Amino acid sequence: MSAPAPVLAGDVQAGLALPELAVEVTPTTVVLGALASRDWRPMHHDYKFATERNGVADIFLNTPNQAAWFERFVTDWTGPRGRVGRMTFRMRDSVFPGDRMVFAATVTATSTDDSGCAWAELDITLTAAGDGRAERTCTTCTARVALPVDPDDNPWARTGPAWRP
Repeated sequence: MSAPAPVLAGDVQAGLALPELAVEVTPTTVVLGALASRDWRPMHHDYKFATERNGVADIFLNTPNQAAWFERFVTDWTGPRGRVGRMTFRMRDSVFPGDRMVFAATVTATSTDDSGCAWAELDITLTAAGDGRAERTCTTCTARVALPVDPDDNPWARTGPAWRP
């Protein structure tokens, strides 16, 4: 199976919905994300600590783990030449093992800066539900991502004044 063609700036306009990404969250998903980000706080790996001391339903995804999932969602859509310039997110609820987290996004604006770099602005939502928990919005995110303007353009090659995220 070949990789999908990369998204080019001309293919994108405001209102475009990105393909959703759905992920079944397991305890391993939570623990490995905390381990990878060197977050040793027990609420991300110790069920008893999380439930008895913190009063939550289970261990839960940490902030860097969620950031990585948002970046993956964006770059799965753009292909390898898409480059996240900025990302801001607000966590509203926790994501637990047993949840199915779903990432969905809409392009809110597109532009090209003075250096010729093409940008797409995204509104992204992470919802989750599982193990008897109703679907809820866990995190909202806005992202600014650079897209190639043509097949020969590579936002990763932009540096200095040509890169203004």
